[in-house]
Formats: sequence, structure tokens, C-alpha cells
Amino acid sequence: MAIESIDIPLGTTMPKFQLKDAAGAAFSGETSYGEKGLLVIFTCNHCPYAKAVWPRTITIANEAKKLGINTVGINPNIHPNYPEDAPEVMLQRIKEWGVTFPYLVDETQKVAAEFKAQCTPDIYLFDKNKKLVYHGRVDDNWQEPSKVQHEELKAAVKNLSAGKPVDAKQFPSMGCSIKWRVNPYN
Repeated sequence: MAIESIDIPLGTTMPKFQLKDAAGAAFSGETSYGEKGLLVIFTCNHCPYAKAVWPRTITIANEAKKLGINTVGINPNIHPNYPEDAPEVMLQRIKEWGVTFPYLVDETQKVAAEFKAQCTPDIYLFDKNKKLVYHGRVDDNWQEPSKVQHEELKAAVKNLSAGKPVDAKQFPSMGCSIKWRVNPYN
């Protein structure tokens, strides 16, 4: 079922987290930061929305890295009913898709709940002070990259890295609902 990300006030402090990647290496929010910020993308392997924007998010992450902003992907869909999102499949996708940033396993779904993530993809951009400056979609056409006219995430990354304000008019991300084992919002 497709849903949208929820409105989270800009300026919200990034929740602390520590997760392992699909190979078992530990990462924390604190140590994952770049000089100018951190892009956090809740995503997965099976959702058509997430799959459609994976190439674009990888490109943006590579550009962001050069600008002092690191990226982490977090998979909250570690669920027995979704074997395509299992860590061993994540390792395959990392190689297949050329993922250049840590792709982390949120097995307990605690981190997704702390971020108030709703869907895959659900995208957060934090400045060097760990304050939220962007929470929205990648661009204005998730289905057809050739028809994209507004690259909102890319613009937010560029503005943040240049010390310019990030546009406060932000559109929610849309994607498959996170496959909660127990809904943390009830």
C-alpha cells in the first residue's frame, strides 16, 4: 500500500542510532556524518517506489559525498514475510546496484520508529548540527526519470553544502508502507 511520509518540523534533531550493515559492520549516526551533514534514506529492496529511485539516490549520494555530506540507507523491512529485503539479499543489491554508502539493517525497526519513518523511501537530510533541513521526495516524478522537472533532494543537498537556505516548501515522499512487525504508532 502506498503512503506518504509525514510532516516533521524542520530543525528537528536527528535521533541517535547504531545499526549494522548487511555484512555485520557497525555504524552510528554520530560517526556516519560528513563535514556538512548526513542524508538518511529509509528504503528497501522490494518496494517499486524505492526500486525506481535507487539509481537517483545513489547518484545524489555520490554527489553529496563530494560536497561533504555522507549518506546512509536504512532497511526497516527485515520481516519474514518479505524475504527480498533480507540482509543477504541486501548484499546482492549493493553489488548489483553499485551502492556506495552504508546500507544498514534496522531489524528491530526501532530506528525507523524513532525517525517516524512511514514509507520506503522516506528521506531525511540533516545539517552539520544534526538538525533536519529536508524531509521530502527525491524529485517530482518517481516513475519516469526522463520527465523529472524538479530535483528537490538534489537542490537541498547543493544548498546545504553551499551554506544556502534549503527551500522550506517540501513535498512528502511517497512509497510502500514500512512492513511493521508491530505498529509503533498505535
